[in-house]
Amino acid sequence: MSGARPGPSRPPIRLRPVPPFDPPYVDETDGSYWPAPTDGQLALDLFASTRPNPVRPPERRAALRPVPNRSTTHPATSLPPATTPETTRAAHRFVGTCLEVVNGYRSPAQVRALLDPARAGDLLTELARAIGRAGTARRRTGRPLVRLLRLRVCEPREGAVEAAAVLTGAGGRSWAMALRLEHRRGRWLCTALHVL
Repeated sequence: MSGARPGPSRPPIRLRPVPPFDPPYVDETDGSYWPAPTDGQLALDLFASTRPNPVRPPERRAALRPVPNRSTTHPATSLPPATTPETTRAAHRFVGTCLEVVNGYRSPAQVRALLDPARAGDLLTELARAIGRAGTARRRTGRPLVRLLRLRVCEPREGAVEAAAVLTGAGGRSWAMALRLEHRRGRWLCTALHVL
């Protein structure tokens, strides 16, 4: 057994520098990194925006009117104030209850207590549209057909919440529901509901 040869040896591992994929920083450019453009090739000037425009004469550049920014032309574009945890919970609870109705876990009559009495008929009709969009009734597996993907909540004024819910249904189809809740007599009531 003294004539046994050792197994195959592996070549040594060589570490090589990583090739540069990103262009150098402005302070790293010494002209050696990027080759100069060849004959017929367009040069890419990365600093053209800092140089004056040679096409427009200086006297015309000074005569240009300043472009107004959006905040002066549209003063109502400010964002609504941030929501409180209570308003966010109220929107989540209402959307969750609507999803239970859409998925067949609750009767639509159980939502009537959460609706504005003057608009309950119209709101239940919109909820019926959501049920129709969901497709077939709940399966025996207990897994919901429609799920909440995203909910955005804003509070345009104190005591009112507006929310937009993105829902996903069977087959990966997505649709949305927009709603408005108002705080009346210690309860949050839905005053507007739209299935989109």
